[in-house]
Amino acid sequence: MGSSPMRIALCQIDPVVGDLEGNVRRILDVTHRAEAAGARLALLPELAVCGYPPRDLLETPRFVDDTLEALAKLAAQVPRGLVVLVGVASRSDAEKGRRLHNSAAVIRNGAVERLVHKRLLPTYDVFDEDRYFERGETSEPIDVDGVRVGVTICEDVWNDVDMPISSRRYRDNPVADLVARGAEVIVNLAASPFTLTKRAGRGSMLAGIAQHHRVPLAFVNQVGGNDDLVFDGSSALYGPAGETWALGAAFEEDLIVTDLGPGGPVREHPRTDEGAAVEALVLGTRDYAHKCGFGRALLGLSGGIDSALAACIAAEALGAGNVLGVGMPTRYSSQGSIDDARSLAEALGIGFRVITIDPLFQAYLDGLGPHLEALGPAPDSDVTFENIQSRIRCATLMALSNRFGSLLLTTGNKSEIAVGYCTLYGDMAGGLAVISDLPKTFVYRVAAEVNRRAGRSVIPESTLTKVPSAELRPDQTDQDSLPPYEVLDAILQLHVQEGMSVSEIVSAGFDAGIVRRVVHMVRTAEYKRRQMAPGLIMTGKAFGPGRRYPIAQGYRG
Repeated sequence: MGSSPMRIALCQIDPVVGDLEGNVRRILDVTHRAEAAGARLALLPELAVCGYPPRDLLETPRFVDDTLEALAKLAAQVPRGLVVLVGVASRSDAEKGRRLHNSAAVIRNGAVERLVHKRLLPTYDVFDEDRYFERGETSEPIDVDGVRVGVTICEDVWNDVDMPISSRRYRDNPVADLVARGAEVIVNLAASPFTLTKRAGRGSMLAGIAQHHRVPLAFVNQVGGNDDLVFDGSSALYGPAGETWALGAAFEEDLIVTDLGPGGPVREHPRTDEGAAVEALVLGTRDYAHKCGFGRALLGLSGGIDSALAACIAAEALGAGNVLGVGMPTRYSSQGSIDDARSLAEALGIGFRVITIDPLFQAYLDGLGPHLEALGPAPDSDVTFENIQSRIRCATLMALSNRFGSLLLTTGNKSEIAVGYCTLYGDMAGGLAVISDLPKTFVYRVAAEVNRRAGRSVIPESTLTKVPSAELRPDQTDQDSLPPYEVLDAILQLHVQEGMSVSEIVSAGFDAGIVRRVVHMVRTAEYKRRQMAPGLIMTGKAFGPGRRYPIAQGYRG
């Protein structure tokens, strides 16, 4: 490299999928600020022009036309003294195969100088890039002020350098190829979603790549929420010994301008998984609401831990004055639960209203009960009228949503959703399932973090300590129907997250009858989950697009 280090800008922005004009404005704003700070090379995230993930928008030719037109307008307006690398969907030059590439546009002197195409296309979990894109070929490094820069896009670096080739997901190694072609620094344009498991592992992997190849590595990541994905940013610059030269903010937009060397700014990140989960949920809820056109939200407040946590997230995401909590007691609701819901609302400063639904419930009992009885006796496991209460609550909340244009948030946790301990068209219905990827035991830990951050008991102590109950029949508790949550969550971790079979989980020390029952409940609840609101992904295996199990199936292993 040259005698003086090149100045580089990591432009961590929050694009909106499909908002081409808005995204161009965001890119122009940040690149002009980067130039003013003396940068010579500006890096922006993967597919930043159109937003990630564009999904089947890419199958609309006009969308691709408009994206390329937006790129041309962008190129003509970025600062002339800056080389800009920005992610874009481009058309393939080849006549064969798929017609699109996931590309990095190299913008210099008012024009797109070249396109570098992504080589490794992730097609697993939430990723489906082989559906849309054709893989690129090995590329040559680009020259920026005499420095040879190797350009990669997100997954191109996700090939563990310490693993044997036979164990890797991909046989190609784009980083090694670029270094072999003379790259003196590797840059990576990414849209890498947040998960709790990826939180520490991604940085260690990137640092390891830099150390293995003995070259600096600059990583710029998208930030923000798009549908069920949350992007944490955390852009970084790593030195050739694996040291962190610079680190961008987590869960907010940031611009890091630093010399290609040590001494760059290092932002403070959440220190615990619980703290990171709060930040991710707030960002995901805020962006989902705003990008879908909602400024307000409402949710049912039962006095339980799940709705309490969801309300805290909503209040921080949208502002307390834009959130309404609704208590909807019936004859089975305890006064303590109503009091806890009210105390929470007052502590948060959100709106609160009690709508007693028992008269509506009685109308169902009177009108529907005789017809059900005429068709035959109820089985011992009958939950018909329990579910009706939940569905009355949904209808009540949707009436408020319709009247006032508020986004309805659902409050179910991952443990209950996993085993179907939830009501289809009842408590599952809404626009966003805020905590649907948090196991129940982790919900308690995150709730405690909320109180710690606030420095007071925003969530009442009684909510944290009471026995969980749906309060849909007399003296009901969750453990009437489910194993203790510590046991349930441990089994779900092995089955859902790690893919273990019944026999493997039993061999790990769990009761065979409980394991068979839990796994059976998970499989038979698939039809419910297929109809649930989108949920914010927090773990490595969430219910939703990354877990595609059949509904009609007979496997029992």
